[in-house]
Amino acid sequence: MVKQILVVDDQETVLGGTVGPLQQQYPEAEILTAQNARNAIDLADRNQPDLVVMDLSMPQEHGGEALSDVGLQLLRHLMTKYKQLNIVVHSIDPMPLVRLRPAIDSHEGGFTVVSKSMSISEMLTRVDWAVQGLNYTPREIRTGVEVREEWLEVLHLAFNEALTDKAIADYMKVSERTVRNYWSKMQDALAVYPEPGKNIRVQTGKRAREEGLID
Repeated sequence: MVKQILVVDDQETVLGGTVGPLQQQYPEAEILTAQNARNAIDLADRNQPDLVVMDLSMPQEHGGEALSDVGLQLLRHLMTKYKQLNIVVHSIDPMPLVRLRPAIDSHEGGFTVVSKSMSISEMLTRVDWAVQGLNYTPREIRTGVEVREEWLEVLHLAFNEALTDKAIADYMKVSERTVRNYWSKMQDALAVYPEPGKNIRVQTGKRAREEGLID
């Protein structure tokens, strides 16, 4: 259940256009808003929300210039301090995220990216994915299929050894949450996302075989 959401954007019109649909989607949630990085950090540290929806381009403080470097610094702060925080980047230009790719891959919470050109429905779908702990990053900030050794081990144990997530967690000596996080990161790398009527694990196995990651 989403109890508290922090929305960060320096544009009041965008802020209002984001808060309304989120309130409808999550009627029980308290929604906090910030228009600069300093205020966002203060609210996040005092309230520790379940979900952050943020732009990349923003000022450091009230009246300052909106810069992607400021947004990236805020994002790095949030991912470092709150490792399981669910995050949605709502930006017109996601390319600066390339600079944080290793940190994004290591983050344990849901992490999705939404272009401001997308419809409200598409935005809410990506928000829901993040709340579920899933990952989605645009293809343009990825270079080919990049997978980590631990993700490959999960693939092998799941599809070649037929182990459950709990058994995989026991074997790898990590938590089940960590195993689910590995799945989500791997699915993003393989561009496998939830589709109605399709089993995402089956689709992951199929895509992994196509890429030669498992036999």
